[in-house]
Amino acid sequence: MDDVKMCEHKDVQGDTQPWYKEGLRFECQRCGRCCRGEPGVVWVHKREIENIAAFFGITQQAFAKNYLRTINDRCSLIEYSNGDCIMYDNGCKIYDVRPCQCRTFPFWKSTLENRSEWEKLKKTCPGVGKGKVHTMKEIEENVKIYEGRFG
Repeated sequence: MDDVKMCEHKDVQGDTQPWYKEGLRFECQRCGRCCRGEPGVVWVHKREIENIAAFFGITQQAFAKNYLRTINDRCSLIEYSNGDCIMYDNGCKIYDVRPCQCRTFPFWKSTLENRSEWEKLKKTCPGVGKGKVHTMKEIEENVKIYEGRFG
């Protein structure tokens, strides 16, 4: 019987499947809970700086001067003293061009570690469990994108 249970979690090649193999529901509710309240960093890279500056119609230098801070030779969006992201004002001002870190949330290794981490996230993120089902492939692509930038 234990042998049967072990096989239930393996695909045809014998690889263990993640707990989210059937996919996960998520749709950003644009509530801003992940953008406000807790101190943190939102890393931005050269291409993202270019895209956001163009979105605002300003130079990259003007964008950097007004919206970025440097932490250990990396750029992060400024946050206010209360922890709110500078880009949050009753909604994300740059949602269509938001940084990779924001676009890939909540599909980060830390939130996908196990089902209980995902369930914990439901308490603070109203988008978890709602909307379309993201396939395992989509989820893992997001993890790779995020890990490639920040891992």
